[in-house]
Amino acid sequence: MIPGHCFIRKCFSRSTRCMYVKKTTMTIVGSERNQYNADDHFPEGTKYYLGIDFGTSGARYTLIDKQGLIHSERKRSYSQPIDGDTINWASSWRETLMLLLEDLPTNLRPYIASISIDGTSATTLIVDSDTGELLSRPFLYNESFPDALPIVKSFAPENHTVCSGSSTLCKLVSWWNSKDLNKLNSVLMHQSDWLLWLLHGKLGVSDYNNALKVGYDPEIDSYPSWLLSQPFSRLLPSIKAPGTPIDCLREDIRSHFGFSKDCIVCTGTTDSIAAFLAARATETGKAVTSLGSTLAIKLLSTHRIEDARFGVYSHRLDDRWLVGGASNTGGAVLRHIFTDNQLEALSNQIDPSVPSPLDYYPIPTNGERFPVADANMIPRLGPRPDVMQSIYMAF
Repeated sequence: MIPGHCFIRKCFSRSTRCMYVKKTTMTIVGSERNQYNADDHFPEGTKYYLGIDFGTSGARYTLIDKQGLIHSERKRSYSQPIDGDTINWASSWRETLMLLLEDLPTNLRPYIASISIDGTSATTLIVDSDTGELLSRPFLYNESFPDALPIVKSFAPENHTVCSGSSTLCKLVSWWNSKDLNKLNSVLMHQSDWLLWLLHGKLGVSDYNNALKVGYDPEIDSYPSWLLSQPFSRLLPSIKAPGTPIDCLREDIRSHFGFSKDCIVCTGTTDSIAAFLAARATETGKAVTSLGSTLAIKLLSTHRIEDARFGVYSHRLDDRWLVGGASNTGGAVLRHIFTDNQLEALSNQIDPSVPSPLDYYPIPTNGERFPVADANMIPRLGPRPDVMQSIYMAF
């Protein structure tokens, strides 16, 4: 159901080249395109570029050369370690990252020139700015914080992207208003920021794609004054363009995995932007829909469009804009209801020319982000007909 795609995004900064790389496939996951022996010899100047995609249900890497040829790829599902009554997502992400690095062919690691990571938009972590210790559990991309929404609306422009309960800013404000917190020595990080920090060791660095939902304005390339005037603005990270070199790998990471001393870590982007780049839709007016655990759409435009009432926002992409939104519908709710065998069998039986009479709105839990921002929307999954095919067609 999810088409395979690969993208390469070349970002030049100074004399260093960083590449975002993502591979999504239902049939080739876990394989390598080129096989190598331990005694293989590589031409002088050989360089590879590592891109890691952290999605909603799992992570994967792709390793390419400067021509875009794939040399290795792997996929890992997230483990779900329990901490009390909740899943320790930070531990799961860290473990998955290290496992993916272990999966890299050992004889290719010394030739990796740069590493970048994309993550889910608005997945938020707040950490101690001195130690990097998590000060709260991670706030996931689709979590809504209605307690913070009236506060955000009181100082943000009307219908701004941050005026949504699931925005990064609402998550920050909700945390800030909690009691007994270490507010003086803390910094906000997005999922990809935090994962990259595990590799380079510098806290407080992000990119302008991830920072959009905390209020960063990519058009003026700075935080707006209405945001900087707030007391919690001290937590905001410094912002760089996606693909900008941050630093070399931490020495313990480099030596453990056998990377080169020259391998650098670059700022990332969001998973939906990575998916758009994968489709290589370069013409204005072209749109890309990405179906994973959730459903996202991006359209390349010369105009910036934003309206929080409908969950519409615009990411900067060079001198143009990616207009779109992300819905909580998608593969996650299908996975909850159907088995893999049922999905395969029912997919073959669908006749798209026959409309469904059922008025379903398939979201896994309460709350929707796009095409309407409604934190209280209730899933519509009934009534359930006797024929399973009818349910599937309605989705």
